[in-house]
Amino acid sequence: MKEKELQFIPLGGLGEVGRNMMVFKYGDQYLIVDCGVQFPDNSMIGVDYIIPDMQFLQGKEDKIVGIVITHAHEDHIGGLVHLFNLIENVPIYTTPLTAGMIEVKLARANKLSRTQLIVKKAGEMFDLGAFHIELFHMTHSIPDAVGLAITTPAGLVVVSGDYKFDPTPIDNWPSDYAKLGEIGTRNVLALFSDSTNAERPGHTPSEKDINHAFEDVFANAKGRIIISSFASLISRLQQLSVIARRHHRKICIVGTSMVDNVNLAKKLGYLDLPDEWIISLEEALHLPDKEVLILCTGSQGEPTSIMGRLSTGKYYAFSIKVGDTVMLSSHPIPGNEERVSALINRLYRMGANVIYQSLLSVHVSGHACQEEMKLLINLVKPKYFIPVHGELRHLYNHAKIGLQMGIPEDHIFVVENGQTINFRNGKAKLGEQVPASVVLVDGANVGDMNFDIMHQRERLADSGVIVVTLLMNKDSHRLRQDPQIVHYGLMIGAEAPDIEEDLQKSIVEFIEKRNPGTNNLEKNLEQLTRKFIYNATHRSPWVIVNPIYV
Repeated sequence: MKEKELQFIPLGGLGEVGRNMMVFKYGDQYLIVDCGVQFPDNSMIGVDYIIPDMQFLQGKEDKIVGIVITHAHEDHIGGLVHLFNLIENVPIYTTPLTAGMIEVKLARANKLSRTQLIVKKAGEMFDLGAFHIELFHMTHSIPDAVGLAITTPAGLVVVSGDYKFDPTPIDNWPSDYAKLGEIGTRNVLALFSDSTNAERPGHTPSEKDINHAFEDVFANAKGRIIISSFASLISRLQQLSVIARRHHRKICIVGTSMVDNVNLAKKLGYLDLPDEWIISLEEALHLPDKEVLILCTGSQGEPTSIMGRLSTGKYYAFSIKVGDTVMLSSHPIPGNEERVSALINRLYRMGANVIYQSLLSVHVSGHACQEEMKLLINLVKPKYFIPVHGELRHLYNHAKIGLQMGIPEDHIFVVENGQTINFRNGKAKLGEQVPASVVLVDGANVGDMNFDIMHQRERLADSGVIVVTLLMNKDSHRLRQDPQIVHYGLMIGAEAPDIEEDLQKSIVEFIEKRNPGTNNLEKNLEQLTRKFIYNATHRSPWVIVNPIYV
């Protein structure tokens, strides 16, 4: 095949943590790698999650040769449901556990018929059009994670996926150092490498390093142990199940996503948890407290999660009580720190003994730190280096590591979503910009949300709203009755009726003096009301004026 240009098109994950999605284009063929979601920060009121802007791919489905997924975390698979609103008949290639989790997700959304799941294992090779794909195992905080070596006529590129070099992983399946070393002998054109922990020196601790902390918690807990973690953190569930059995505690799994993932991981052989040790919630509530471990979701303080509802006393099945030991086995996702802190405080208030990362080492990252990043560069020996997966500060710090490893500065590209990179004749240069905006998902609304609406919600939350309803004569444009004033989140107390009455008088006076033929009644009354309320309360509420002509 005559050499054409290879184009790297980042649609998500470069400039933020989450919603990872990248596309490689060769000729008129497109290869998609991952399609995830990003979780909102506290300022995004009412937003469920954020997905990549996928409009670039609409109308190209006959040119998309496939979708390759590196692992089953939400920030890599959560956007697939929305992708298959735009395209269909494009197959997904991934490893067994990842395929199983994707199948459950797509089936729930009635999207499974729009694609085909093709299971591949680490070590396998296959061709998708001009792309020759090699999967190699990388250790992460979920089993069956892989990186990709992608050979095209324009050169060989390597995608690390999320990874760390853990010498003692829970599943005893370390990263494939031999394969990485072999790839490094093949003149790698470019390495696209995970940057999440680029600010952290040293090595990421092994999953097994936190076993002793778990053992201490189980040895000292007198009542129930309730542990919250990510539903997809299969290796952590394996650790806890082994320790629970050692301390003679039966295991109760609560929450649909966690139950589904446990059943799938057991079925595929990624989780060793005998059925006789698993009990229902009803059974757990009738056993002595010291014989129970409850596993659930909600370590990020999500209000609708099991732990979120437990912390507010709104979970229907049981409540936190004095003597419970509650453990949050995770780091807060950036932006979730306040929510997690509030969750911990509520649990303390309910009488629980709360264990979290600041007090005891009960979580380790699934991402490489600086020394592991150096090792990967040493093994792969890329000509060009492109940091991916992280906020801009992570990408820049990862770029510094590339410089330390001897990669020339002009061979390192720090780019954000939408900025393409073109590879041709062994050389790389910046290409065009493609649309890669933030797409907010709010319930059933996808992309209808925008930051203007976010700003409105922030104003409502901060200063409240006041609604002025006017019943007007459609002929004379005069008031038929006094204005009705309703406000929420604005003012309470003895002064409120007086302020309402004075505002009502000001509005009536304005309308009576006004020339009935003039326009802009709503705008003028909004300004009048906003100024009046600010002078009276020093607040700037959202003002809505609603004239009704009859």
